Amino acid sequence: MILDIVALTEDRQTTHFETREPITLYKGQVGTIVMVYDNNVFEVDFSDNDGTTYAMETISGDQLMVTLLIVEVFA
Repeated sequence: MILDIVALTEDRQTTHFETREPITLYKGQVGTIVMVYDNNVFEVDFSDNDGTTYAMETISGDQLMVTLLIVEVFA
């Protein structure tokens, strides 16, 4: 489960990881599981395209959906 890519199943209010300004993480926004806790709870990293973290959230598994990445290789 660590390093799985997940998507939020609902909007979530939080603060920016660096600036501490309020931000909204929207339903469908993707992040990476970086820690697994007891009781179906996960630490999820939300990063921009450069890999810079803008939110780090502890989220219940019922608020997450595991995503699948299918890579097609053409010869």
